Amino acid sequence: MSAIPHLTTAAGATEHRPLIITLFGLFVVATLIITVWAGRQTKDAADFYAGGRQFTGFQNGLAISGDYMSAASFLGIAGAIALFGYDGFLYSIGFLVAWLVALLLVAEPLRNSGRYTMGDVLAYRMRQRPVRTAAGTSTIVVSIFYLLAQMAGAGVLVSLLLGITADGGKIAVVALVGLLMIVYVTIGGMKGTTWVQMVKAVLLIAGTLLITFLVLLKFNFNVSALLGQAAEHSGKGAKFLEPGLKYGKDSLTKLDFLSLGLALVLGTAGLPHILIRFYTVPTAKAARKSVNWAIGIIGAFYLMTIALGFGAAALLDRDAIIKSNKAGNTAAPLLAQAVGGGPDSTGGAILLAVISAVAFATILAVVAGLTLASSSSFAHDIYVNVIRKGRATEKEEVRAARWSTVVIGAVAIFLGALARDMNVAGLVALAFAVAASANLPTILYSLFWKRFTTQGALWSIYGGLVSAVGLVLFSPVVSGKPTSMFKDADFYWFPLENPGIISIPLGFLLGWLGTLLSKEKADPQKFAELEVRSLTGTGAH
Repeated sequence: MSAIPHLTTAAGATEHRPLIITLFGLFVVATLIITVWAGRQTKDAADFYAGGRQFTGFQNGLAISGDYMSAASFLGIAGAIALFGYDGFLYSIGFLVAWLVALLLVAEPLRNSGRYTMGDVLAYRMRQRPVRTAAGTSTIVVSIFYLLAQMAGAGVLVSLLLGITADGGKIAVVALVGLLMIVYVTIGGMKGTTWVQMVKAVLLIAGTLLITFLVLLKFNFNVSALLGQAAEHSGKGAKFLEPGLKYGKDSLTKLDFLSLGLALVLGTAGLPHILIRFYTVPTAKAARKSVNWAIGIIGAFYLMTIALGFGAAALLDRDAIIKSNKAGNTAAPLLAQAVGGGPDSTGGAILLAVISAVAFATILAVVAGLTLASSSSFAHDIYVNVIRKGRATEKEEVRAARWSTVVIGAVAIFLGALARDMNVAGLVALAFAVAASANLPTILYSLFWKRFTTQGALWSIYGGLVSAVGLVLFSPVVSGKPTSMFKDADFYWFPLENPGIISIPLGFLLGWLGTLLSKEKADPQKFAELEVRSLTGTGAH
């Protein structure tokens, strides 16, 4: 969902590089000012982890939208629609429908039951140390995969727009993004990250709205004419507007799409950086309201991706998009340039620079949210409750979170530098698959199944985690195809690119089986307490 595998310099970028650098610089300076301001108001652990629970439903909804509308939502989906028409739009539907699962099953109970992390909910009625260790491990693994995609994407995007071709320069760009991310989180905490997300969401919506307006203007706001020209220009005719160009070729691609769809729809409700957002509002009602706002904002955004994708298909040459990037990830910047007046025009250059800066802003903001989720989980779940056995002070806890941010940032810089030339799109699908396989079953069982035990939770988390990661390691995402991470190696035996169809049911099955085979009995009183708390908010922090 959040990757930009290979982005080549759009025509006209070279001449207007000072403009692009200025816009990038303005955004970085503005966000650093916000972060420092927020950092001065961060006094304790509740401020650092949950922004003092002071954000309104609308503010949190905007921040959730910022977290969710990542670079691949903007660039990747537009490219998928531009190249595959109807099948590309299925990504938008999957990402949007996922919010209904989060709204109906997770948002309110999670806000009422937990304090700072997913581990809080699981540990409420289980044995603290093993469950918190598992929850922390799962959170960090999901976040690292997501981070890796963002870091590599940022390196490619910025390097190529600024004309950096040397490996050292690309690594320096990845390091710069990593350092900014560390600064955002260590200084600003959740308050700084949330405000940066809100600013980025507004910028992204405004940029997308502007391009959508300019595209529709070219067709006199006649959507039928836009779709007709897109179909004609694609070289596929009416098939471009029908299912089957990407996923309907054979039974294997259909199965792969079903697997991807399962991960997208179920994964959102288990993504750590989305889950911790529910703790930043004062009440469960505000949590529900924030998800409603997020659905509205994200829904409007994904509707506009239709104009971006089909507009690119109608106004740009298909071969030019593919030549620029095989996955079509440059479709949105190229479209911005085209509707602004073309490669040699000032308007085209300005729009290209604005959209590129927005894409960069998107990456920075999402990276900060992911780092905060993983550092919070390490400090709160593993350091305080496992290593220190609950005896750490709030000051020590926040210090541990800041130090873990530095370590996780360093790991992300190292892996992002290694992955700078890899096709990282599979890593994002993997993050969703791991979240749906390991986190979601455990959260749902904890909240809604009276008999669920610690053993069931451990089997579910580790089983889902190992199966999702293991299947991807032996899939075409990693080896065996020209689009694989390791193009020259061939050790894959799992035919699907998305493991969700196996690993998600396995996560649920192992949670059930582990509970049935467990010698310990669940405490019915603890479940009753959790049920009352999750449904009413009584005793919630």
